[in-house]
Amino acid sequence: MEPYVDGFVDTPVGFIPRVRTSLLASDWLGVAGARIGFTRANYKVVPGLYCVGDPTPDSPVLVTCNYKLTFDAVRTELSDIDAWILVVDTRGINVWCAAGKNLFSTHEIILSVNAARLGEVVAHRNLVLPQLGATGVTAHMVKKGCGFKVEYGPIRAEDLPAYLANGNQADQDMRMVTFPLKERAVLIPVEIFLLWKLLAWTILAAFLLSGIGPDIFSLAAAWSRGTAAITATLFGILAGCAVVPLMLNQLPWRQFWPKGVLTGAVAGLLCVMFFAGSLGWLASIALALWTTAVSSYLAMNFTGSTPYTSPSGVEAEMRKGLPLQAGAATLGIIGWLIAPFI
Repeated sequence: MEPYVDGFVDTPVGFIPRVRTSLLASDWLGVAGARIGFTRANYKVVPGLYCVGDPTPDSPVLVTCNYKLTFDAVRTELSDIDAWILVVDTRGINVWCAAGKNLFSTHEIILSVNAARLGEVVAHRNLVLPQLGATGVTAHMVKKGCGFKVEYGPIRAEDLPAYLANGNQADQDMRMVTFPLKERAVLIPVEIFLLWKLLAWTILAAFLLSGIGPDIFSLAAAWSRGTAAITATLFGILAGCAVVPLMLNQLPWRQFWPKGVLTGAVAGLLCVMFFAGSLGWLASIALALWTTAVSSYLAMNFTGSTPYTSPSGVEAEMRKGLPLQAGAATLGIIGWLIAPFI
């Protein structure tokens, strides 16, 4: 039995797990692992029907995904509320992304309702779905497939108590997508953590390429120039993965790649100034180009994490940004290799 299960409720279809509405130490440990990306790929709960409190056949049915961070966000907002929670199998992906991938979908909801035999558990025929899952669900097809009517609840789980208390009516604030500093900052650790393998190879390549020079290969040059190259890479990572999300609403342009160009150019300039006494003009330009390319590329990762872009918008941005990023990175590497011979 999972730690978040706190007993069972007897129903006509058998015993339904009752879940806690507060997080245990094991839950917080899992949250930390998911936030830094360590357990992100497999952080999920078993799909099916759960409940909070002491629900009756007239209690509401809230539908969510089986990504545990989302599941936890829902259950922890339901203290002193009696409700059923129908968890749809989205392969451990959050509602918004799963809807875009056709996982939080009409088919999956129909399948989940029928598999849980929900019609035998509740007397009504209403499902409350998260608003951000609407893109993957066709309401009338759900009703046709399982007999349940779809209602769209608020965007944020924290608004669920007010929504239910107001007779399943959402006000304008509950329908508005926001992306404040706190929500942007929480994305930074996982973006940086997921780079560790690529960063390890980059560090190795930086030392090897930096040692190439008139003497064929120099360990002293590999260390001194390699340190500068690695520092420039780290500056680019911080500029794209941290500065861009933190300053998102202050940076110009709607697309992310030019935002990353701006922060990367500034980071590259700072890096060049830091190594001003040991770099020539060509090596300085090469480092600035490399830092800018890294920052711009990593900034585009947030196109799938924000309400700023649509799938078609992401594709359009990548068509514009990737060639320029590849060009800048290539010129930076070539310039870095040529610099010792000038």
